[in-house]
Amino acid sequence: MPIATTCIGAYPKPDYVHNANWHESNAAAAEASSARGFEYTLSHPALVTAELFDQATRAAILDQVSCGIDIPTDGEQRRENYIHYHCGHLDGIDFDRLTRKVHRNGAAVADLPTINGKILPGGDHFLDDDYAFAQSCTDKPVKLTLPGPVTILDTTANEYYANDRELAFDLASALNFEIRALARAGCRHIQVDEPLFARNVDMTLDFGIECLERCFDGVPGDVSRIMHMCCGYPGHLDDEDYAKADPGSYALLAAALDSSSIDCISLEDAHRHSDLRLLERFAHSTIILGSVAIASSRLESSEKIARRLADALQHIDQDRLIAAPDCGLSMLDRDLAMKKLRNLCHAAQAVGLD
Repeated sequence: MPIATTCIGAYPKPDYVHNANWHESNAAAAEASSARGFEYTLSHPALVTAELFDQATRAAILDQVSCGIDIPTDGEQRRENYIHYHCGHLDGIDFDRLTRKVHRNGAAVADLPTINGKILPGGDHFLDDDYAFAQSCTDKPVKLTLPGPVTILDTTANEYYANDRELAFDLASALNFEIRALARAGCRHIQVDEPLFARNVDMTLDFGIECLERCFDGVPGDVSRIMHMCCGYPGHLDDEDYAKADPGSYALLAAALDSSSIDCISLEDAHRHSDLRLLERFAHSTIILGSVAIASSRLESSEKIARRLADALQHIDQDRLIAAPDCGLSMLDRDLAMKKLRNLCHAAQAVGLD
């Protein structure tokens, strides 16, 4: 069988979807402390109609499927910021009072929403509707993504909780409320994104993985529990000097993640190769291996991708390897994103059939 393929989350947005991508919004926030910083989800109905979001979502899914992706995502077309889209549906977070904060271990600075009360689900579910529409666009199984508790913690300003651990567990409970609804709606591929795991190993081992498991509490066994742990986006395309997380974090966290209840772990490998012996540290988990760079205008050939995947298979069984981009594709234009995905899928098929 060919190696399976998936995307991680974001996909390039068409011009008619006006909400900025998270990296564009973050840059604006970093430049002007007096500015609102982000165009939050709550303002989107005035900017883009539901029909246009649906149109963009359908187009993103069909693009992925046409390239050969086995497990597409909704492309996060409704989200100006994959973290704060979800935060806008939680009680206890004030989007009108922003607090300037250095975050991502000093790699970024932004005006962030302020936690001023206990974190609770804000009312009705919302991602189940996002999933239902996305799944109606294809016969392929659609994956939905959510930000993880530790990453939300890092991307908000806490003025209520006594400590990070207490905040993280309340965030996990609120995320679990939404994840259970996704599972009831039929979603069988649910991914929690925790890029902060790679930047704060001590916090991850202290309570981060436990909170990640809490996110999936009560979820049926036929749901694939996925976590994504990239090393961070640069500030712009082809930025080679961005302060990414240490890829050595993967080795430090491998044993704890592999022994957890998480089924599938997404790691970046294209921007910076890891020693592929890392894969041997995962005795049980399926690994989604980042195989094309998401912040580079360079197009990887299918032959180059295939060589790396073939090398990976020297260290992990084929049925536990999935090929994907390093992270979301929102920094690329549609044409380049599709070229990268086509080459990825050609490589995965060729290696899998060898």
